[in-house]
Amino acid sequence: MKQKEISEIRQKKNRISRNHIVVSVTEVKYKKIPINEPIILQIAEIADSLGLKLYIVGGYVRDHFLNRPRTDFDFTVIGDSIAFAKKVAKQFKSKAVIFENFRTAMVPVGDFKFEFVGTRKEVYTPESRKPKVSEGTLEDDLMRRDFTVNAMAASLNQDTFGNLIDLFNGEMDLHLSVLKTPLEPGTTFSDDPLRMMRSARFAAQLGFSLDHLCVEAAKKISERISIISQERITDEFLKIINSPKPSVGIELLYDMGLLNYIFPELVQLVGIETVVEQGREFQHKDVFRHSLKVLDKLAEISDNTWLRFAALIHDVAKSITKQFIPGTGWSFHGHEELGARRVDKIFRRMKLPLDKIEYVEKLVRLHQRPMVLVSDGVTDSAVRRLAVQAGEELEDLFRLCICDITTNNPKLSQRYLNNYEKVKKKVMDVQEKDRLREFQSPVRGEEIMEICNIKPSRAVGYIKTQIEEAILDGIIPNEYEEAKQYFTENYKKWLEEAENEGFL
Repeated sequence: MKQKEISEIRQKKNRISRNHIVVSVTEVKYKKIPINEPIILQIAEIADSLGLKLYIVGGYVRDHFLNRPRTDFDFTVIGDSIAFAKKVAKQFKSKAVIFENFRTAMVPVGDFKFEFVGTRKEVYTPESRKPKVSEGTLEDDLMRRDFTVNAMAASLNQDTFGNLIDLFNGEMDLHLSVLKTPLEPGTTFSDDPLRMMRSARFAAQLGFSLDHLCVEAAKKISERISIISQERITDEFLKIINSPKPSVGIELLYDMGLLNYIFPELVQLVGIETVVEQGREFQHKDVFRHSLKVLDKLAEISDNTWLRFAALIHDVAKSITKQFIPGTGWSFHGHEELGARRVDKIFRRMKLPLDKIEYVEKLVRLHQRPMVLVSDGVTDSAVRRLAVQAGEELEDLFRLCICDITTNNPKLSQRYLNNYEKVKKKVMDVQEKDRLREFQSPVRGEEIMEICNIKPSRAVGYIKTQIEEAILDGIIPNEYEEAKQYFTENYKKWLEEAENEGFL
């Protein structure tokens, strides 16, 4: 679209917004969009054969203008959408999943999922997300949608096939890369508070800005997000994490006041404190913004959701370990260990997959360890220990460490990068040479119990640890015969120590 056309549309949009005018379908000057997927053409034929008006709406139309792959197939039917969905299901030898209360149905066909909804009005009560649904017009249906860019429709009937219906100037907002609501934003957001999170998600996914009126409206009702189920909130949050530039969405969540309810630990990282000592200022960086920078950098090199999540929370405990040391400056001693301990609580509250806790904990706990190994004088034992502790996650750990470099000083940044490469090579060489990737005692527990004539107990673990420590300290190689000999020479002493510790 040319700049002159955008300017004319903007002026028209401003007039419409000032006067709160909603354009009716009959007033729209139609333009056509191409629709050529064979399966959609077949569904359109079914509608014509039944004399029903059918429209494809929302993401399909939006993504046409954005030149993105069109994978959303949502249909609006003027009439009985459930009966129509059943006809479509029968045609494609499928079965419609019916949601009577919402007058909607979903029909799976191969890899596709087609959503059918009848034109409807929705009335919400303040304490619930579930609306009272009644029959409405196409205008009613489009008006109830979340954003103008998702409130466009295209006709699928033969005589008007492809005609665009854009009652709220969604096309213009797409060209301006702005998210606005069809109705007053407070109404749209209050009806379904998850739309506030969706605005942040679309901004991050599409690179759009959110209209300032939407931000201000969200601030006033941000607490209403608490009526939304945690599962739906978490689903949207992970979509933001997985977007091309997650910081855009998370910053919006903070600006709208939603982050206080969704992820309060991140809000506690916001801000910079200054202490003046003997005329000298000591500041620490804004840990929240630093964490977002790390996340964005990692998003450029990895689509691993849980590595991204670890990047977001790697400094999460800095808010509770922060202290000023006179003559030295700010310290966050132990934040990596305390941060790792907070992972479990965060995952359970947000209902994240529990099988990912160990992975994220490990990365948070170890994210500062590689830098400690920069010195040429570091022992092989320290290198082995990091190799063992990182295990299969060693590569991901170094990805996180490299992205943790956010200094604006290019010389300092390059020095850090060189140091990390040096440490990475050292650790990977040791890991490969000593076969430490899945390290554990070469002498197994069953053999220890047999030789020591003991039953399963903490003493077995204690003895295995002594063997593993000897390997890590370089006393013996990571080989069975050498480990077995070391065990037989020392196990009586270890049994005595284990008994003294109450392990037997």
